[in-house]
Amino acid sequence: MAIPAEDASLTISPSQLRALRDETERFLREYRFGMQEIETKLGILREEFEHTHSYNPIEHVSSRVKSPDSLVEKVARKGIEPDFESIRATITDIAGVRVTCSFVSDVYRLFDLLSRQDDITVRRVKDYIAEPKPNGYQSLHAIVEVPVFLSTGRVEVPVEVQFRTIAMDFWASLEHKIYYKYDSQVPDRLLAELKDAAVSAAELDQRMERLHRELHGPRPGRVVAV
Repeated sequence: MAIPAEDASLTISPSQLRALRDETERFLREYRFGMQEIETKLGILREEFEHTHSYNPIEHVSSRVKSPDSLVEKVARKGIEPDFESIRATITDIAGVRVTCSFVSDVYRLFDLLSRQDDITVRRVKDYIAEPKPNGYQSLHAIVEVPVFLSTGRVEVPVEVQFRTIAMDFWASLEHKIYYKYDSQVPDRLLAELKDAAVSAAELDQRMERLHRELHGPRPGRVVAV
């Protein structure tokens, strides 16, 4: 296979392509394993809450590992060196887990329970609930490292975990669909409507939280940013 270069062409044999494919699959496999470790931890917390507390703070958990195409696009956009070590050191959201909760207090409670586990290392936290983005987006983002034990030894894998309420998740899903429909060129009128909807979603969360506290009492406090 010939790939145009500036002055000549670079020939890559089928065996070299297969080796590159296999190396890429091994690289992404580590992130999939890390993602599964986080899912397992959340599953244990969910089941323990259901049986011990008769209450489940987790409404839904979804996960994904970036596809090779998506990863290549981000590497090019960020100007990162196209080698696995540079990617590993720079991109921390290759594996992602999203946790949807009923209430804001559950968001912080689950983050606290996950981050206090002794094999979890918190690398970074961005609290967009305490400080929403200018467009109204709210969520708690955490980059955590979890150990994965392979036949070759222990590997620390970063996983981005996003915690949000049902209302936040609904708003984010709507915003994504609108940006996709308009190819990111969203009219100002719709941007203003989205911002108003984000305010309404936050107010709904606050009202539901008050009702929840009247029924069950106060929940644990907020997380301290890392």
